[in-house]
Amino acid sequence: MKPIIGIITSTELDERTFYTAKDNTSAISNAGGIPVLLPYYQHRDDLYQMATLLDGLYATGGYDIDPTLFGEEPHPNLGSVIPARDAFEIQLIRIMMDMDKPILGVCRGCQTLNIAAGGDMYQDIYSQLAGELLQHQQNAPKEHGSHYVDVRKNSLLYRITGETKLRVNSRHHQANRNVVTPLQISGKASDGVIEAIESKEHNFILGLQWHPESMIESGDIASKAIFKAFLESCRK
Repeated sequence: MKPIIGIITSTELDERTFYTAKDNTSAISNAGGIPVLLPYYQHRDDLYQMATLLDGLYATGGYDIDPTLFGEEPHPNLGSVIPARDAFEIQLIRIMMDMDKPILGVCRGCQTLNIAAGGDMYQDIYSQLAGELLQHQQNAPKEHGSHYVDVRKNSLLYRITGETKLRVNSRHHQANRNVVTPLQISGKASDGVIEAIESKEHNFILGLQWHPESMIESGDIASKAIFKAFLESCRK
């Protein structure tokens, strides 16, 4: 049977609809999974039951993350936040981690993985990071790789892609800052921005600051390999 993959949905400030980009469902289905869109629940018993039904969790991109979740007040450049999504997503990630079920997080999902583990992040890299940064909100089609990520050898990401340097797309202004156990950094951009995190203590936990689901459209081999490896881990 094909693995069931829960996809964290997006919503607007009025929370009237739950949705996700077609790239997300296509990436899961083309890799051999059945994508299921998840609305936001808050009761732990409901979340636990949801987690038991899933073979894996895909944490997608979306709005900014409430900084009070990592002990800060809002920065002037903080964008819109959806507290209901933050609460649901972080609780579900923690339950999935406790169950040692596979998790793939992209963009915002890379950040919520770290927040769920107890880490923190930059609310706005352009005003909070010293030095000259790359363009992390690319002015190019979403499937276009705009900058490079240096991948740590012997990491999960390296084993999946076989590459020490990946060309990736970029659509973010926030990024992880302090990455904490059980997570560790497995990839950085040339300007020092953390681009990939993972866990060695779990079956499969991988967070990517870019959008591999969009790069699949351009035939990117590494992006296809990432989703293939994720789905393979969900079958175990």
